[in-house]
Amino acid sequence: MHRATATRLFPRLAFAALAFAFAQPALAQVAVHDPWVRGTVPAQKSTGAFMRLEASTDAALVGASSPAAAVVELHEMKHEGGVMRMSAVKRLDLPAGRSVVLEPGGYHVMLMGLKAQAREGDRIPVTLTFEDKAGKRFTIDVQAPVRALTAGAPPAKH
Repeated sequence: MHRATATRLFPRLAFAALAFAFAQPALAQVAVHDPWVRGTVPAQKSTGAFMRLEASTDAALVGASSPAAAVVELHEMKHEGGVMRMSAVKRLDLPAGRSVVLEPGGYHVMLMGLKAQAREGDRIPVTLTFEDKAGKRFTIDVQAPVRALTAGAPPAKH
């Protein structure tokens, strides 16, 4: 009787193991390094999240969300005509094997409509949404520590 049960159970377990093995590459194809959020002053309603992303295969960052903010968008800062301009972007391509840095003054995750002040030492949960080259979407959750308001700021020009 035990042998009959094992005979019926083995194919199911083997199928489950194969399904899990094939699902793992999607989970591991993007690595998130050193995520952080810039701190805010009490009345400030927006801030940025920054990090370094590495993809083992071509992918793209296509969105983000956070319970700490009403709206979360991908943004880019560009120097145009002597003026820094910030605009939303729909996706940020992540070429295989190359680091893409989200940093102050460049690409970043914009957190708008903050529900509370982001204080140095807090941790802000952020869910990043990626898309692989086949169009399959997957998410990675990070806990981004809040750094001082001046962290990553370019030097002031006097």
